Amino acid sequence: MDLETPPYKAVGTGIPSIADPSLPLIDSYTYHSPTPSAPGPYILGVDEAGRGPVLGPLVYGVAYCPVAYKDSLEELGFADSKTLTAEVRSSLLKTLGSDPANLGWSVRVLSPKAISAGMLRRPPVNLNQQSQEATVLLIREVLSRGIQLSEVYVDALGKTAPYEAYLSSLFPDISFTVTAKADQKFKIVGAASVAAKVTRDAWIEGWIYEELYLPAPTAGITSRYFAGNEQYEGGATVDSGAPKLDLKRTWAEETGSGYPSDPKTQAWIRSSLEPTFGYPSLVRFSWATIKVVLDKEAHPVEWIDDGQASLMKAFESGTGLDKNRCAVAKDLGLRSVGML
Repeated sequence: MDLETPPYKAVGTGIPSIADPSLPLIDSYTYHSPTPSAPGPYILGVDEAGRGPVLGPLVYGVAYCPVAYKDSLEELGFADSKTLTAEVRSSLLKTLGSDPANLGWSVRVLSPKAISAGMLRRPPVNLNQQSQEATVLLIREVLSRGIQLSEVYVDALGKTAPYEAYLSSLFPDISFTVTAKADQKFKIVGAASVAAKVTRDAWIEGWIYEELYLPAPTAGITSRYFAGNEQYEGGATVDSGAPKLDLKRTWAEETGSGYPSDPKTQAWIRSSLEPTFGYPSLVRFSWATIKVVLDKEAHPVEWIDDGQASLMKAFESGTGLDKNRCAVAKDLGLRSVGML
């Protein structure tokens, strides 16, 4: 593909939670809709999209409305987003923004690069921990916007009872319900599911490869700020004035859903491997699916540290008169002190 033509489809255009669909997703970020003005207390639902995929971001969504708005919410058509068509989900996201006095929503988008970095660090931050952090962050930020929450419903994350107790300990004034299939049981969770799913799908379908962009000499990294009454927090993106690299894209066009079981995703994984450099940042490198392919198909790498052997030897215990005294201590004239 010749990069004289922009290497993207502006799939995210018109989706409030994606500030500029022509820019790559580099860092995780949070989006908040305009804050509802109706009096509380409020109920809030939490759901996610993209825990299992090997490609793309994990998106946590929350939706909230006044307790007094529950009956109206029941009539809006929200449900588990996986049971809805893409067209219905897009329509429901517009519905979610159609009554800003009563309906609010937010998403936390965890970039694949951030997911990989967390899971591959030592000690690792596993996906459950990252998911919990995203949930807690969203609840805290909704509260900080002046919303009084009385009830929160969370789609199950592993064992429900410990997680429910954990959230209750952090927010003792809120009644938590953590349960399986919450997006089918509670409309407010269904609304959160729609927000998360539409956001993730738009990122995947219109994915911009970060590797095909270079920062302009005077550009560098910028942050997303306020856009009208909509707030973007902590999401760094490459400056829109950045020139594109003069090379051809080496990755397959069709990524599929990103799930390891998807034949289109499997085909992308097979055809998009660069033996020396691996995969682009669309990939979650911490997934076993990717590790297996890299081990089998990529060039082996041997990490050599010329100074490591001499460094270890310098701290080895000596012998004879220098027993229990390493070369460093001897050179510096250091001795053990039994009493001060």
